[in-house]
Amino acid sequence: MKPVRWGILSTARIGTQKVIPAMQRADHCEIVAIASRDLNKAREVAATLGIPKAYGSYEELLADPEIEAVYNPLPNHLHVPLSVQAARAGKHVLCEKPLALTASEAGELIQARDAAGVLVQEAFMVRYHPQWLRARDLVRSGKIGDLRSVQGFFSYNNRDPHNIRNIADIGGGGLYDIGCYPITGARFLFETEPSRVVSLIERDPEWGIDRLTSAILEFPGGHATFTCATQLTPYQRMQILGTEGRIEIEIPFNAPVDVPCRIFVDDGSVLGNRGVTVEELPVTDQYTAQGEVISRAIRSGEPLEFPLENAIWSMRIIDAVFRSAESGVWESV
Repeated sequence: MKPVRWGILSTARIGTQKVIPAMQRADHCEIVAIASRDLNKAREVAATLGIPKAYGSYEELLADPEIEAVYNPLPNHLHVPLSVQAARAGKHVLCEKPLALTASEAGELIQARDAAGVLVQEAFMVRYHPQWLRARDLVRSGKIGDLRSVQGFFSYNNRDPHNIRNIADIGGGGLYDIGCYPITGARFLFETEPSRVVSLIERDPEWGIDRLTSAILEFPGGHATFTCATQLTPYQRMQILGTEGRIEIEIPFNAPVDVPCRIFVDDGSVLGNRGVTVEELPVTDQYTAQGEVISRAIRSGEPLEFPLENAIWSMRIIDAVFRSAESGVWESV
């Protein structure tokens, strides 16, 4: 199978430090171009990462007939506009999360995808990591009985006023940046959608971004709870609880690429983790795995497990979390 020729929209850190090097190690990805509004910056990054072409505008890259697909790691408010432009240019799209700022905005991408006949995918790399696949297999097999509760926590401490995550007008804040992960993780494990949510949000008094968000999601047969924060000590965990056992994912979101990941399977027989079995998963770069899955789908034409419609549901849930924080009551998804 011939590798898919990819172009990169922007020199964003997530791309240059994680996604691009990982995709370059994938068998079916070939990074052929990168674009920035600063041509010198594009050339500098291209030289560092061994990318053949550098463009001084996104439009130039999208006009390149050699490029088959683009990866969009731009700030959140540019996810839909540039991804729509890419689709209209006939390019397949891998767009960073969150796909959009609202479910309504995300719907524009479905229209663009269908009109152009291209593949558009939200970049939730965790769904391709062996630790998440193993956890889902254990849930499906009944290892922990009936799944009833999924609990997530994701935090970091970022007080830089110039960081895009702290700028409200361009889609900053914890819910968009990291709250989307436990939401997606819960949906991945329950394999259905929540009907309603209730939430609390604390906003930074200077910047207006949500810096501490907690929510409950009501699923058929169970609940998911999560907290995300941008001004707390860094921490992340996922707890998956059933009627007969528990699974804990130790580093669920920023999975290391140099050591095995671990999940803990607890039969519930003894408190204090003494009934836990530790499973180590093979060393995996989840960004490489993501690039492989998307590129194979582009080449084969086979449908993705998580099509664009799946991302719309995440945005509906995020919309409801924001509404509930304002209304103080449960909000329907």
